[in-house]
Amino acid sequence: MPARLPRRLLLSALAASLVLAGCANLAPKYDVPAVDTPIAFKEGRGAWVVAAPADTLQRGPWWELFDDPVLSGLVAQVEVNNQNVAAAVAAYAQARALTREQRASLFPQVNLNSSNNRGGGGERATTGNYQVNIGASWEPDVFGRLGLSVQGARIGEQAAQADLAAATLAAQGELATNYFGLRESDVLRGLQTETIAGLRRALQITQNRYSAGVVARTDVLQAESQLANAEADLLTLERQRATFEHAIAVLVGKAPANFSLAAEPKWNVSVPLIPPEVPSTLLQRRPDIAAAERRVEQANAQVGIQRAGFFPSFNLTGSVGLSASSIGDLFSGGLVWALGVSLAQMVFDAGATSARVEGARASLEEAAARYRQTVLAAFQDVEDQLVALRILSEQQVLRLHASRAADLVEQQVLNRYQAGQVNYTEVITAQSNAATARRALVQAQIDRQLAAVALVQALGGGWRGL
Repeated sequence: MPARLPRRLLLSALAASLVLAGCANLAPKYDVPAVDTPIAFKEGRGAWVVAAPADTLQRGPWWELFDDPVLSGLVAQVEVNNQNVAAAVAAYAQARALTREQRASLFPQVNLNSSNNRGGGGERATTGNYQVNIGASWEPDVFGRLGLSVQGARIGEQAAQADLAAATLAAQGELATNYFGLRESDVLRGLQTETIAGLRRALQITQNRYSAGVVARTDVLQAESQLANAEADLLTLERQRATFEHAIAVLVGKAPANFSLAAEPKWNVSVPLIPPEVPSTLLQRRPDIAAAERRVEQANAQVGIQRAGFFPSFNLTGSVGLSASSIGDLFSGGLVWALGVSLAQMVFDAGATSARVEGARASLEEAAARYRQTVLAAFQDVEDQLVALRILSEQQVLRLHASRAADLVEQQVLNRYQAGQVNYTEVITAQSNAATARRALVQAQIDRQLAAVALVQALGGGWRGL
């Protein structure tokens, strides 16, 4: 009869644990925080829908939309060599390890112990005691605290995964932005080189006319000043290009001294076509939205974890072992076993548990507010880039017309100057206007590319597979 008592005690404790566990539901019911959303896009023809994280959907190689093999090759290096992405990978690995650690708390812990104690003194004979013992302990998840901890860790793992995707997308977008800035510098340097060549021809014309006594020396001085300023501007473009190249080197994980890109003065600007019916469901793939939503759910689970402090905790222990005065007798003696149940309940903590629950609820409200702000900011980002692309497309047409007209004026004024019909001041003005118009055209083209990159990031990565 006495041998059955520990077994009955253990079964009774398990039964009580299962009953109480079935009644426990400490975490509040989780719902994704509501966000005020418009009925339709202000720009485009897509329709908003309630944001729901879908960041695991395939984004595709969005950079291929720009049809630039060099850009594609650089972006491919970001996931491998970028150190911000590497840090996010390590953070994700930590979150996965934490999930496994928390999950292990749901299972019993088994320990194997052995000891050898010898003692004596005076006239007493030396005695020995040998023990081998295997024991186990288990904390039943009666009120769901351990399960909520596992759930919180798992959600944290998902948030870390979304952070990794966000870091990767940000690094890719930053690389594309710097790459287009570098190519803009290439094109502008090409234009500036052509402008300098034209100014040198104009200077030669003024020198010939001055030598012939047709014009004053001030025309030559003005031409020389204009040429010197243009050459100084070319050096500024070279500095800007070097800065962009250094930034790209760091983004692909290389030292600037070990990285270079060949210049392409005639680089072809390619702007992807943005479908006007881009659906807002693509917005759900934004990893920052996913991470923010999962941190809300994680904070919700934390409320339940803190509420578990109001309830008792149980611990079941058991062990079985052998004990003898000599190693030879160790495995011939009888078994020694023990079973136990312990219960711990906080009786008085001066309101500390209540304060922790209140703090957890406040953290939940904070996470929900941050999620709503992230979603609203995402809506703004998409609208901003859609309107930017529309306006920039219209501006490019006008810039092209202005540039062509300014080029014709420049040539006509220079011809009239050679014929002695206008003074050199008009030549300077025409040349300056033509150069400004050409730069403005290039800037409009690059701005469209940059706006397209920003839209890609605002949508969480491209719009293929509509």
